[in-house]
Amino acid sequence: MTANIPEISVDPTASLQQQLASTAGRWTPLQGVQGSAIEGLDLIRCDQPSNTGPSVYEPSLCFLIQGTKTIELGDRQITYRPLSYLVTSVPLPVSGSIETASIDHPYLSVRLKVDRQEVAELVMELGDKAPAPAPDELCTDTLCGLCVTMMDEPMQNALYRLLQLLDSPSDIPVLAPLIRREIIYRALMGERGSRMRKFAATDTQANRISKVISTLKDHYAEPLRVGQLAESANMSESTLYHNFKQVTRMSPLQFQKKLRLHEARRLMLMEGLEAATASYRVGYESPSHFSREYSRLFGAPPKTDVALLQGARETADSA
Repeated sequence: MTANIPEISVDPTASLQQQLASTAGRWTPLQGVQGSAIEGLDLIRCDQPSNTGPSVYEPSLCFLIQGTKTIELGDRQITYRPLSYLVTSVPLPVSGSIETASIDHPYLSVRLKVDRQEVAELVMELGDKAPAPAPDELCTDTLCGLCVTMMDEPMQNALYRLLQLLDSPSDIPVLAPLIRREIIYRALMGERGSRMRKFAATDTQANRISKVISTLKDHYAEPLRVGQLAESANMSESTLYHNFKQVTRMSPLQFQKKLRLHEARRLMLMEGLEAATASYRVGYESPSHFSREYSRLFGAPPKTDVALLQGARETADSA
């Protein structure tokens, strides 16, 4: 279903947050994740609080415009609020719940996917101009792959200008890459920019762990060989384990397990595979073992969970 985007002029006297909410609201007429004409830019809307649900976050900047959301990463819980943004430096299996949302004031957020090479090039250009790390009460481990910080006014302005381009699609090819680069630059120069820089800079512990995570993500169906991962990262097994847990808040085995289960869910939902077939495809040897772990993560057996997801999707499509 394609929704019409109403032509609504923005009140110039409104606050910047109100203007952001108005623009984001116009481009999210439906609930859920909605793509846009700008590559790598998604908008998310929810009209009511949601229960905790698992997902995999890719490297991105996620700007919360309206509402509140709580993210659980392993043993850590992070709540972010309006005009804050979440920095995800590596792929991470997380659980999240929307805490505050209503039809009159829906949860609205904007997600900008970030390419590691793009960040690395900016880090090289910045050199020693980047500010020193700022303390983070919500995520004290400096290697944590996920953190939250507030948008300052320049960042809000840059985000608003990016969203405004949706109203002038002919300008997107030229201006969107420039504003995107500005947003990443401002994130790198912000209070949590040091986190992003560590993962992008070569020959750092964070960068080595990010490569290990990429290897696990690409080869999740294969048996886990921690020794090989440690050797490829030029670390001892104990050092790899410690640093991996700092970044992801879970062990390599827990990380791999969640990647497998998320991919199995996608295979069943999007490609119509049976649970047993999906379990073998992602590396499980026992369908019953797979079913137990699936139920533990998603809250229902595979067949029941997929049926519920398909029903929800059909309801949304017919709305």
